[in-house]
Amino acid sequence: AVVVARTADLPNNEGFNAATLEYGNLVEQGVIDPVKVTHSAVVNATSVARMVLTTEASIVDKPAEEATGHGHSHHHH
Repeated sequence: AVVVARTADLPNNEGFNAATLEYGNLVEQGVIDPVKVTHSAVVNATSVARMVLTTEASIVDKPAEEATGHGHSHHHH
């Protein structure tokens, strides 16, 4: 909450760099993750999660069956 409150008052291109734990110009620091891209990713992830949670059935690939050795490690000759 502290970071959000402080970054709300900063000018464009400035924010909190989590890698260095400092506030500053993120473009100059090499942090080039635009807010619009991050926002779109979160919105899309939320949309997919909502769809999966409200779906009554899903179609998935059948897992590959494992070899049935019944736990025997010896050979029959």
